[in-house]
Amino acid sequence: MIIALIILIITYIGISFTRLPKVNIDRPAAAFLGAVLTVLFGVLTPQEAISAIDFNTIALLLGMMIVIATLEEKGFLTFLAVKSMSIAKNPKGLLIVVIVATGLASAFLVNDAVVLLFTPVIIETCNLMGIKNPVPYLIAEAMSSNIGSVMTITGNPQNMLIGMTSGISYIDFFLYLSPIAFLSTIVLIFIVYFIYRKDFNQELKIDDSIKNNNFDFKLMRFSLPILIFIMLLFFLSSFIKLEIPMIALIGAALMLLFAGIKPSKIISKVNWVLLLFFAGLFIVIGGASKAGVLDLLLKAINFSPNVEGIISLNFFSTVISQIVSNVPLTMLIIPLIKYAQSNLLWISLAAGSTLGGNATLIGAVANLIVAEEADKKGVKISFKEFTKTGIIVTILTILIAILILTVEYELGFLV
Repeated sequence: MIIALIILIITYIGISFTRLPKVNIDRPAAAFLGAVLTVLFGVLTPQEAISAIDFNTIALLLGMMIVIATLEEKGFLTFLAVKSMSIAKNPKGLLIVVIVATGLASAFLVNDAVVLLFTPVIIETCNLMGIKNPVPYLIAEAMSSNIGSVMTITGNPQNMLIGMTSGISYIDFFLYLSPIAFLSTIVLIFIVYFIYRKDFNQELKIDDSIKNNNFDFKLMRFSLPILIFIMLLFFLSSFIKLEIPMIALIGAALMLLFAGIKPSKIISKVNWVLLLFFAGLFIVIGGASKAGVLDLLLKAINFSPNVEGIISLNFFSTVISQIVSNVPLTMLIIPLIKYAQSNLLWISLAAGSTLGGNATLIGAVANLIVAEEADKKGVKISFKEFTKTGIIVTILTILIAILILTVEYELGFLV
């Protein structure tokens, strides 16, 4: 138990320090080292280590990565971003478009991929419109990607983990969490507008080039129908008795066969490093579980399937997300709430771990991606600048989540 506890602590310290400026520690390397130590010191045998990996989650991630890589290669996601931005007529309109477009895209595609593609488009749109300060739009984009992604199992990696472990259907997951996402989106619009209201009063010079981005839909004659087909199957999965990871893999296979792009080129774009990170953490946490470390945590932190559990999970997730980010947090908590067999706790974890990531720049991977991509374009988003908005948005959206989940619980919809 002591060895397993030390390995768990070392791994999570490595993950935490990775996210500090000028610290050259890699998150996947920290998880990989922890996995190797778990086997090396006999906490798990090699066979037990392999069994500890949740291949359902890995399969879902892999399938969605291939689907998204295909859409990216075809230029569809960039086209979607450009056309969305071109709707705006004034700064306030652009803010609403950025938030709504990012949120909707993140709900059905992995939010990290969405912000990776949307960020340069938003910066270019601001340049073409003569907007001097793109930071409010980029902060709104990052937070909207987290808020939008809370709605579905495929919205972000932590929801994938929760969806695969809990067995909650895609449509039930959506019905439980979409009201939270909807109200939180409205709150985000008002908060960002209020904080940066001076930036939204300037006149725009609309450059016609932003409206003249033509896209050849012949390039998508197979890929777009496949994407629609996948989304439809996700919602129907509980009726057709087809597992969500299998649907993602079917979609990926169809993309590779019919998208018209060399399959090896698409496969090379898969984020294998992220899959390694997940596999390593599964092994470390599997070792901690076998050794009884998680039993100690369970005694110290008791999440009950009631209103108290809703509140404690949301606030606990928000605080710890700022230390280790939401994915490692989720992987650590999942074994602690398995025993309860309560959808209420699973959905509370999904809400808290995702919305809590908006508090600071290091609370969620999507935030860091936006900051890094913006930095490449010469736009700086400071930790202080992000947190100024993030704290307010997080407090209000977490309270919304607690309120809605409590109502769903009291009405008997969520137990």
